[in-house]
Amino acid sequence: MRTARLLCVLVLKRNNMAKSSSPKTKAAAQKSPAAFTGTETTAIAASPLNPSKYAPGQRNNEPGSADQEKELMKLFTSGIKDIYWAENQLVKALPKMANAAGDKKLAGAILDHLQQTSTQVERLEAVFELLDKEPQAQKCDAMEGLTKEAESVVESTLAGTAARDLGIILSCQKVEHYEIAAYTGLIGLATNLDLLDIADLLTQTLDEEQSSDQLLGNIADDIFSGSNNKAKKP
Repeated sequence: MRTARLLCVLVLKRNNMAKSSSPKTKAAAQKSPAAFTGTETTAIAASPLNPSKYAPGQRNNEPGSADQEKELMKLFTSGIKDIYWAENQLVKALPKMANAAGDKKLAGAILDHLQQTSTQVERLEAVFELLDKEPQAQKCDAMEGLTKEAESVVESTLAGTAARDLGIILSCQKVEHYEIAAYTGLIGLATNLDLLDIADLLTQTLDEEQSSDQLLGNIADDIFSGSNNKAKKP
Protein backbone atom coordinates (compact mmCIF):
# COMPACT_ATOMS: atom_id res chain seq x y z
CA MET A 1 0.00 0.00 0.00
CA ARG A 2 2.77 2.35 1.05
CA THR A 3 4.79 1.41 -2.02
CA ALA A 4 1.82 2.20 -4.29
CA ARG A 5 1.47 5.69 -2.81
CA LEU A 6 5.16 6.45 -3.41
CA LEU A 7 4.80 5.36 -7.03
CA CYS A 8 1.82 7.74 -7.51
CA VAL A 9 3.79 10.69 -6.09
CA LEU A 10 6.72 10.04 -8.41
CA VAL A 11 4.41 9.83 -11.45
CA LEU A 12 2.75 13.18 -10.57
CA LYS A 13 6.10 14.94 -10.15
CA ARG A 14 7.33 13.63 -13.49
CA ASN A 15 4.16 14.89 -15.28
CA ASN A 16 4.49 18.36 -13.72
CA MET A 17 8.12 18.67 -14.81
CA ALA A 18 7.20 17.69 -18.35
CA LYS A 19 4.50 20.42 -18.54
CA SER A 20 6.78 23.15 -17.23
CA SER A 21 9.44 22.40 -19.87
CA SER A 22 7.04 22.40 -22.84
CA PRO A 23 7.62 24.98 -25.64
CA LYS A 24 4.21 26.65 -25.06
CA THR A 25 4.87 27.19 -21.36
CA LYS A 26 8.34 28.66 -22.04
CA ALA A 27 6.96 31.07 -24.66
CA ALA A 28 4.27 32.26 -22.26
CA ALA A 29 6.84 32.82 -19.52
CA GLN A 30 8.98 34.94 -21.84
CA LYS A 31 6.11 37.33 -22.64
CA SER A 32 6.09 40.62 -20.74
CA PRO A 33 3.38 41.22 -18.12
CA ALA A 34 1.93 43.87 -20.40
CA ALA A 35 0.82 41.13 -22.79
CA PHE A 36 -1.47 39.70 -20.12
CA THR A 37 -2.79 42.97 -18.75
CA GLY A 38 -3.85 44.46 -22.08
CA THR A 39 -1.33 47.33 -21.79
CA GLU A 40 1.18 46.12 -24.33
CA THR A 41 2.48 49.01 -26.48
CA THR A 42 3.77 49.01 -30.02
CA ALA A 43 6.50 51.25 -31.44
CA ILE A 44 5.64 53.78 -34.16
CA ALA A 45 7.18 52.66 -37.39
CA ALA A 46 8.42 55.22 -39.88
CA SER A 47 6.66 55.31 -43.22
CA PRO A 48 6.51 57.60 -46.26
CA LEU A 49 3.35 59.13 -44.77
CA ASN A 50 4.88 59.56 -41.33
CA PRO A 51 8.70 59.65 -41.67
CA SER A 52 9.30 61.25 -38.25
CA LYS A 53 9.54 59.58 -34.88
CA TYR A 54 6.45 61.43 -33.68
CA ALA A 55 2.97 59.97 -33.69
CA PRO A 56 0.40 61.52 -36.05
CA GLY A 57 -0.87 64.76 -34.49
CA GLN A 58 2.02 65.00 -32.03
CA ARG A 59 3.80 68.38 -32.27
CA ASN A 60 7.58 68.62 -32.25
CA ASN A 61 8.40 71.06 -29.44
CA GLU A 62 11.98 70.04 -28.78
CA PRO A 63 14.31 73.03 -28.20
CA GLY A 64 16.34 73.85 -31.30
CA SER A 65 13.83 72.35 -33.71
CA ALA A 66 13.03 74.11 -36.99
CA ASP A 67 9.52 75.02 -35.84
CA GLN A 68 10.81 76.41 -32.55
CA GLU A 69 13.42 78.59 -34.25
CA LYS A 70 10.89 79.85 -36.79
CA GLU A 71 8.49 80.94 -34.01
CA LEU A 72 11.28 82.65 -32.07
CA MET A 73 12.38 84.52 -35.18
CA LYS A 74 8.82 85.64 -35.78
CA LEU A 75 8.59 86.94 -32.20
CA PHE A 76 11.95 88.69 -32.49
CA THR A 77 11.10 90.38 -35.80
CA SER A 78 7.78 91.58 -34.40
CA GLY A 79 9.59 93.05 -31.39
CA ILE A 80 12.06 94.89 -33.61
CA LYS A 81 9.22 96.39 -35.65
CA ASP A 82 7.48 97.40 -32.41
CA ILE A 83 10.49 99.17 -30.88
CA TYR A 84 11.27 100.80 -34.25
CA TRP A 85 7.84 102.44 -34.14
CA ALA A 86 8.40 103.40 -30.50
CA GLU A 87 11.74 105.11 -31.15
CA ASN A 88 10.32 107.05 -34.09
CA GLN A 89 7.42 108.14 -31.88
CA LEU A 90 9.90 109.45 -29.31
CA VAL A 91 11.72 111.49 -31.94
CA LYS A 92 8.42 113.40 -32.32
CA ALA A 93 7.54 113.57 -28.62
CA LEU A 94 10.85 114.53 -26.97
CA PRO A 95 11.09 118.09 -28.40
CA LYS A 96 7.71 118.86 -26.80
CA MET A 97 8.96 117.61 -23.43
CA ALA A 98 12.14 119.69 -23.71
CA ASN A 99 10.17 122.85 -24.52
CA ALA A 100 7.84 122.25 -21.59
CA ALA A 101 10.63 121.73 -19.06
CA GLY A 102 11.49 124.68 -16.82
CA ASP A 103 14.73 123.22 -15.46
CA LYS A 104 17.57 123.90 -17.91
CA LYS A 105 19.47 120.78 -16.95
CA LEU A 106 16.36 118.68 -17.58
CA ALA A 107 15.67 120.35 -20.95
CA GLY A 108 19.29 119.77 -22.00
CA ALA A 109 19.18 116.10 -20.96
CA ILE A 110 16.02 115.55 -23.00
CA LEU A 111 17.54 117.17 -26.09
CA ASP A 112 20.69 115.08 -25.68
CA HIS A 113 18.54 111.97 -25.50
CA LEU A 114 16.71 113.10 -28.63
CA GLN A 115 20.02 112.87 -30.51
CA GLN A 116 20.63 109.44 -28.97
CA THR A 117 17.18 108.32 -30.03
CA SER A 118 17.87 109.32 -33.63
CA THR A 119 21.02 107.18 -33.50
CA GLN A 120 19.01 104.33 -32.01
CA VAL A 121 16.60 104.52 -34.94
CA GLU A 122 19.57 104.18 -37.30
CA ARG A 123 20.79 101.15 -35.33
CA LEU A 124 17.42 99.48 -35.73
CA GLU A 125 17.57 100.13 -39.46
CA ALA A 126 20.96 98.37 -39.42
CA VAL A 127 19.27 95.47 -37.61
CA PHE A 128 16.69 95.23 -40.39
CA GLU A 129 19.51 95.17 -42.92
CA LEU A 130 21.23 92.32 -41.06
CA LEU A 131 17.91 90.46 -41.08
CA ASP A 132 17.71 91.10 -44.85
CA LYS A 133 14.43 92.99 -44.39
CA GLU A 134 13.21 96.47 -45.22
CA PRO A 135 12.66 98.70 -42.14
CA GLN A 136 9.05 98.39 -41.08
CA ALA A 137 7.26 99.94 -38.10
CA GLN A 138 4.58 98.10 -36.18
CA LYS A 139 2.45 100.33 -33.96
CA CYS A 140 3.53 100.13 -30.33
CA ASP A 141 0.42 100.67 -28.20
CA ALA A 142 2.53 100.92 -25.05
CA MET A 143 4.67 103.79 -26.34
CA GLU A 144 1.64 105.58 -27.74
CA GLY A 145 0.04 105.44 -24.30
CA LEU A 146 3.19 106.61 -22.53
CA THR A 147 3.68 109.64 -24.80
CA LYS A 148 0.01 110.62 -24.45
CA GLU A 149 0.36 110.37 -20.68
CA ALA A 150 3.40 112.66 -20.81
CA GLU A 151 1.39 115.24 -22.76
CA SER A 152 -1.36 115.07 -20.13
CA VAL A 153 1.19 115.74 -17.37
CA VAL A 154 2.35 118.90 -19.16
CA GLU A 155 -1.24 120.06 -19.68
CA SER A 156 -2.19 119.49 -16.04
CA THR A 157 0.78 121.28 -14.40
CA LEU A 158 1.88 124.93 -14.23
CA ALA A 159 4.83 126.02 -16.32
CA GLY A 160 8.02 126.76 -14.41
CA THR A 161 7.05 124.72 -11.36
CA ALA A 162 8.89 121.81 -9.78
CA ALA A 163 5.71 119.78 -10.21
CA ARG A 164 5.86 120.23 -13.99
CA ASP A 165 9.54 119.23 -14.18
CA LEU A 166 9.16 116.26 -11.85
CA GLY A 167 6.08 115.16 -13.80
CA ILE A 168 8.11 115.26 -17.03
CA ILE A 169 10.91 113.24 -15.40
CA LEU A 170 8.41 110.68 -14.14
CA SER A 171 6.94 110.33 -17.64
CA CYS A 172 10.39 110.07 -19.25
CA GLN A 173 11.51 107.42 -16.77
CA LYS A 174 8.41 105.36 -17.52
CA VAL A 175 9.47 105.46 -21.16
CA GLU A 176 13.03 104.49 -20.26
CA HIS A 177 11.86 101.55 -18.14
CA TYR A 178 9.68 100.28 -20.97
CA GLU A 179 12.59 100.52 -23.41
CA ILE A 180 14.98 98.83 -20.98
CA ALA A 181 12.57 95.91 -20.65
CA ALA A 182 12.03 95.73 -24.43
CA TYR A 183 15.73 95.81 -25.35
CA THR A 184 16.66 93.32 -22.62
CA GLY A 185 14.15 90.84 -24.03
CA LEU A 186 15.23 91.43 -27.63
CA ILE A 187 18.90 90.93 -26.73
CA GLY A 188 18.01 87.61 -25.11
CA LEU A 189 16.12 86.48 -28.22
CA ALA A 190 18.92 87.62 -30.55
CA THR A 191 21.50 85.75 -28.49
CA ASN A 192 19.47 82.54 -28.49
CA LEU A 193 18.97 82.84 -32.25
CA ASP A 194 22.74 83.26 -32.65
CA LEU A 195 22.28 86.78 -34.06
CA LEU A 196 25.30 88.07 -32.16
CA ASP A 197 25.98 91.14 -34.34
CA ILE A 198 22.41 92.27 -33.77
CA ALA A 199 22.66 91.58 -30.04
CA ASP A 200 25.72 93.85 -29.89
CA LEU A 201 23.84 96.70 -31.60
CA LEU A 202 20.88 96.36 -29.25
CA THR A 203 23.19 96.25 -26.23
CA GLN A 204 24.61 99.67 -27.18
CA THR A 205 21.10 101.10 -27.09
CA LEU A 206 20.28 99.35 -23.81
CA ASP A 207 23.35 100.92 -22.19
CA GLU A 208 22.22 104.37 -23.35
CA GLU A 209 18.70 103.86 -21.98
CA GLN A 210 20.04 102.80 -18.59
CA SER A 211 22.37 105.82 -18.46
CA SER A 212 19.50 108.17 -19.37
CA ASP A 213 17.33 106.69 -16.65
CA GLN A 214 20.09 107.24 -14.09
CA LEU A 215 20.63 110.82 -15.26
CA LEU A 216 16.92 111.62 -14.97
CA GLY A 217 16.92 110.25 -11.43
CA ASN A 218 19.85 112.50 -10.50
CA ILE A 219 18.14 115.57 -11.97
CA ALA A 220 14.99 114.73 -10.00
CA ASP A 221 17.06 114.59 -6.79
CA ASP A 222 18.48 118.04 -7.57
CA ILE A 223 15.01 119.47 -8.20
CA PHE A 224 13.71 117.98 -4.95
CA SER A 225 16.66 119.49 -3.07
CA GLY A 226 16.14 122.91 -4.64
CA SER A 227 12.43 122.80 -3.95
CA ASN A 228 13.00 121.82 -0.32
CA ASN A 229 15.56 124.61 0.18
CA LYS A 230 13.13 127.21 -1.18
CA ALA A 231 10.41 125.94 1.14
CA LYS A 232 12.70 126.27 4.18
CA LYS A 233 13.49 129.97 3.53
CA PRO A 234 11.49 132.40 5.73
